[in-house]
Amino acid sequence: MGAGVSGLSAADSQFKTGLNDVPEGCISSIYMYLDPPEICKLARLNRAFRRASLADFVWETKLPSNHGYLVKEVLGQTLDSLCKKETFAKLCRPNRFDGGTKEVWLDKQSGKLCMSVSAKALKITGIDDRRYWNHIPTEESRFETVAYLQQIWWFEVVGELEFEFSPGSYSLFFRLHLGKPSRRFGRRTCNINQVHGWNIKPVRFQLSTSTGQEVSSECYLYDSGKWVYYHVGDFIVTGDSNSPTKIKFSMMQIDCTHTKGGRCALKYMPETENCMLSSASSVRENSASSSCLRTFTARIIQRGTRGWEQMILNALLQARVASANDADDLPPSPG
Repeated sequence: MGAGVSGLSAADSQFKTGLNDVPEGCISSIYMYLDPPEICKLARLNRAFRRASLADFVWETKLPSNHGYLVKEVLGQTLDSLCKKETFAKLCRPNRFDGGTKEVWLDKQSGKLCMSVSAKALKITGIDDRRYWNHIPTEESRFETVAYLQQIWWFEVVGELEFEFSPGSYSLFFRLHLGKPSRRFGRRTCNINQVHGWNIKPVRFQLSTSTGQEVSSECYLYDSGKWVYYHVGDFIVTGDSNSPTKIKFSMMQIDCTHTKGGRCALKYMPETENCMLSSASSVRENSASSSCLRTFTARIIQRGTRGWEQMILNALLQARVASANDADDLPPSPG
């Protein structure tokens, strides 16, 4: 009888499955429900997982609908020269265009579009007069310099942009700093001696698009010594047109009864709704890593692949452990 039990155990072991037995098509289908960093972690497990992670149809779902425009106009390449995963990886890196005055990238977690524009691409009243403005070098700008206002009566900044956005809701911000940032003996310092005039009258923000959308708001500038995002407004790009959207935005305080000064203008950032600011991307990634096991079961059940549920969950756990000391295949989101 013992021999019979032993024989049954041996027979059962022949039908046990492992990660190498998971169909590649099943893996690819599951990848459709995962975020890009999770896909890259799972791809390290074995050849089947890696091959499945290279499928174009997997990464097609992670790319924005305007990725062809981005590849051509921003990367200067053609879609035929890149596979979809490579396209996504390249677009996640900061890519400058328009003479190096603008930078665009995809948030690697969500695939949403983010953009920054240098102060040198904006029309700023008195920008060429050193009595009013200076361009100062700083490590706190991705463009290496910021426009610093010493003192002026008529303050006005206007920007224009023509870009083919993918359908969605976008938010536009000015990133401003009251005070002159610098470094002394390796430590960050801020000179606020020239900060004045911003608490007397509010600054007016305006946004308009070629599709007829308009928004305006007013806000006092505050919090000296640190960068603050000031929300200009939101605009919507519909899915019924692939033509570029023209955007005009401005910031002004033109009450000439008093001077204004001590302010830096670094950039503005339009980005899609539900896409976090780049400075918070690392926080979001950590929270996604801790919750992926909890949400992954529901995704598999929705797909109807219960037979592989525990196996893939174990694989995802292994991927998290394996990636603890390794960098993702995708570049980090810019700060």
